[in-house]
Amino acid sequence: MRIAAAADIHASEASADRVERAFADLEGAADVVLLAGDLTTSGEPEQAEVIADACRSLEVPIFAVLGNHDHHAERTDELAEVLAGAGIRLLDREYASCEVEGLELGVVGTKGFVGGFPGSALPDFGEPLLRRVYRETSAEADAVKRGLQAIVHCDVRIVLLHYSPVVDTLEGEPPGIWTYLGSERLATPIAENGCDLVLHGHAHAGSFQGCIGDIPVYNVAVHVTGRNFWIVELDGSGVRRGGEVVEVREPPQ
Repeated sequence: MRIAAAADIHASEASADRVERAFADLEGAADVVLLAGDLTTSGEPEQAEVIADACRSLEVPIFAVLGNHDHHAERTDELAEVLAGAGIRLLDREYASCEVEGLELGVVGTKGFVGGFPGSALPDFGEPLLRRVYRETSAEADAVKRGLQAIVHCDVRIVLLHYSPVVDTLEGEPPGIWTYLGSERLATPIAENGCDLVLHGHAHAGSFQGCIGDIPVYNVAVHVTGRNFWIVELDGSGVRRGGEVVEVREPPQ
């Protein structure tokens, strides 16, 4: 199966033409589309309509998670309604499956959250507000665990996040902000339960590829890939080939 992945599209009314062309170019090039958050510029439903309009003509499964930009306007319920109207399955601490090219694909999707990595991590200690942040990341990690256990029977299993579970894909970003770009605790349930591929975005100046053990992790933010979508080909034994691309018609914004 061919997976078309992208993150940090930051759609708005001003970018509607570019977004429409990007999705139109996927026709015949992908069997499923995965969107790893920051679909909109600031979380307004009108911006989600840009993504929805671009997706309506695609006749393939589309799964998405939200990112921090999508939460900004505090209208995520409205965003979910708009996206669902275009056939986009929004995953929020959830999982879903579908059949693609004779294989059962399972996707675990959630935003992820902050917390950091060894050497600079937020602890479960101190002021209630900081401990609340810790609990939020714990809830995200628990959702990944539950989801992977639920789709254990699937031929191909993918974890779709916005925040990074590894430092590898943050290389290029200032180390001082890595704590706010992801959390190693998101990687723990992935390492323990296994999957074939992890996709995320958020780190615009980060690096493309990392890993959790033998599991590949790709940062598919358009700022990193330099393309509207990165195409990864998988079969029942995992990632077969990565890097086939759908070219952009203009540089990502």
